[in-house]
Amino acid sequence: MKQLYTAAQVRELDRIAIQERGTPGIVLMKRAGEACTQALLARWPAPKKVCVLCGSGNNAGDGYIIAGLLQSRQVPAQVVMVGKEPAANTDAAAAYRFCQENGANVVDLDTALADAEVIVDALLGTGVSGPVRPSYADVIEEVNVAGLPVLAVDLPSGLSADTGVSAGPAIHADMTVTFIGRKLGLFTADGPEQAGEIIFADLDVPADVFAEVQSTAEMLDYEALVAGLKPRHRNAHKLSHGHVLVVGGDHGMPGAAALAAEAALFSGAGMVTVATQPDNVSAIVSRRPEAMARGIESSTTLAPLLARASVVVMGPGLGRSDWSEMMFEAVLATDLPLVLDADGLNLLAQSPFSRSNWILTPHPGEASRLLAAPATLKPPVQSDRLAAVHALQSRYQGTVLLKGAGTLIADAAGTQLCPYGNPGMSVAGMGDLLSGTIGGLLAQGLGQLESACLGAVVHALAADRVVAGQGERGLLASELLPEIRRLINHL
Repeated sequence: MKQLYTAAQVRELDRIAIQERGTPGIVLMKRAGEACTQALLARWPAPKKVCVLCGSGNNAGDGYIIAGLLQSRQVPAQVVMVGKEPAANTDAAAAYRFCQENGANVVDLDTALADAEVIVDALLGTGVSGPVRPSYADVIEEVNVAGLPVLAVDLPSGLSADTGVSAGPAIHADMTVTFIGRKLGLFTADGPEQAGEIIFADLDVPADVFAEVQSTAEMLDYEALVAGLKPRHRNAHKLSHGHVLVVGGDHGMPGAAALAAEAALFSGAGMVTVATQPDNVSAIVSRRPEAMARGIESSTTLAPLLARASVVVMGPGLGRSDWSEMMFEAVLATDLPLVLDADGLNLLAQSPFSRSNWILTPHPGEASRLLAAPATLKPPVQSDRLAAVHALQSRYQGTVLLKGAGTLIADAAGTQLCPYGNPGMSVAGMGDLLSGTIGGLLAQGLGQLESACLGAVVHALAADRVVAGQGERGLLASELLPEIRRLINHL
């Protein structure tokens, strides 16, 4: 799997490559410049002019190299020096000389933008912490309203490499070429929106350098995960693939429980039963006759269903009534593997406790409620999603899946990130599908973390496939079901 790093970890990789492996800094800078130049010309062939924005330090040095390389390829490039001229005897100073030797002129912003067809953002990179200075903020805002395509060098300026959020203006790039280590912030929170297409260049840093620095997270890969689903035996029967019990669907909310049940079936569970309010039974069975449904009025009538289940998915449409609390308490009195979502999480937030064999799947709002107790996380969840998922896992144990752009999945051993998905998924019912998919995989014998990871990836990729054919607006959660089945079967 691909590793994800914080800015500090990438700086350490850079230091080891230079100081301990003997790769000169200017060599890495030239490799970075070449990677950006090739990516720029592949995406925007033969631009009439390129505006290169340079700040200070190594990010500016990369920009100077890019400007010089463009000039050497007969692509006019003009440099805007927003920061100071590089200090003598630095790699950035050597890059600046290369830029001048190849005829790239330093001009003001208006001159550089006039007739430019592409902008290169080499302003701040990973060095930003907190709001950017006014001189940089003004340039960033001008770039964002210029309406020109932007290539960001290493990281869009103003975006945090660690959290994927910005404390002020940030470059909105069409493409980001990032170096040495993939920065976590590019792939979660605002990162995917700000970065555009992400291209990674390792700059030929020796492989053994990466063994010296522990990464912050791993990026999930569908092909690697789906390989964990082994072929079924020829003499298998329905109970060989698990029995998922979906507990939810309070009065007027049968749809959520039905969607979770369908997702469990489409992801391969052998049997699925829905424990719901009696007036929901006919709606669920008429929609999906393969799912059994039982009207439950007391914990006594729920007990036989719990005795036959191998996995419980609780929360879709559960509500917060007396009936909901009764269902919640009855399920948590068992030691069955559990996927807890939606109002199940809201009930948990009212009376927090921990257990090892559950998967919690909160969206940021539910995560905030789960972390409202003292001594957990004070900043808003979306301001530091990595810290939030770690706080949730520490508080509640088990496996925690924090939904959102760049879904994060954490257990006691580490953190994973799902790089798939799209804005069309921001509709009702998507979370119910996810919890049902995870429950179906868990019932088939996948491990807790593997079920959460593969479930997140299949769910997101299914949405990507549907959206590719019909667009993001108007996506319905139920439209993902056939694609979930195809992906589970590696089709």
